[in-house]
Amino acid sequence: LFCCTDATSNETPAKVIDGKSVARKIREEIAAEISRMKDAIGVVPGLAVILVGDRKDSATYVHNKKKACEDVGITSYEVRLPEESTEQEVLKFISDFNDDPLVHGILVQLPLPSHMNEQNILNAVSIEKDVDGFHPLNIGRLAMRGRDPIFVPCTPKGCIELLHRYGIDIKGKRAVVIGRSNIVGMPAALLLQREDATVSIVHSRTKNPEEITRKADIIISAVGQPNMVRGSWIKPGAVIIDVGINPIEDAKSPRGYRLVGDVCYKEACKVASAITPVPGGVGPMTIAMLLSNTLTSAKRLHNFV
Repeated sequence: LFCCTDATSNETPAKVIDGKSVARKIREEIAAEISRMKDAIGVVPGLAVILVGDRKDSATYVHNKKKACEDVGITSYEVRLPEESTEQEVLKFISDFNDDPLVHGILVQLPLPSHMNEQNILNAVSIEKDVDGFHPLNIGRLAMRGRDPIFVPCTPKGCIELLHRYGIDIKGKRAVVIGRSNIVGMPAALLLQREDATVSIVHSRTKNPEEITRKADIIISAVGQPNMVRGSWIKPGAVIIDVGINPIEDAKSPRGYRLVGDVCYKEACKVASAITPVPGGVGPMTIAMLLSNTLTSAKRLHNFV
């Protein structure tokens, strides 16, 4: 798991793509828009979050989303249901939020308890309020040329936004996405393709992942394997967006663990031209994009330009 530290190189270290500071700037922009909208038409965007069960990580995510909403002026509505709730109870809340004009975005915190059908529940969210961008119609539109999804999933949208804000050219570049999940890998590949990159997807059945990844100008890794992508996988000068957030044991840390990405940072930062840190890279962008999608939804609903 641990990266070796003795790889020395005279290359200049990679530029750090600071997701925290970009997300802060985006949140300021959103707050300004929300106050402009409130002054002009008296509307405040609303985000409803449904949390089922008592997973600590999910509760933390929900807390962070709620706080971020408060910071920019979005009203948040929160429903916490016990682990043993029925699917029907969750669907009833979704249905009420779908009908509520004060709610512009609905988010169901994943993963759901195993006795629930995730697909049924996500499909029940009105496509106009699907600020997570997980509705099959949204993904379908994302995949088609000349169509626009109503919302783009937050994490991949945040990855592309980081590339834009750092002035990293995507057009004509070779991009490799590691991981093919519905939430990150697959939509990230579709977004890169929309930006005219030539995209390959590397996954658990790929025969020669290292060889394919080494051809990439841009790497987005979202596979959940700590330090899997080593320095030897990376073409000199490539740009790396690391979506992985993996806890690994660390006796020195007060929590007994620390967070690392999918990419071995110590090795990668000697080869890449730019790289996102973990934590502080893609994570803050995901929440910023959720706020952005919620604002977009409220503007669209009220024809506010």
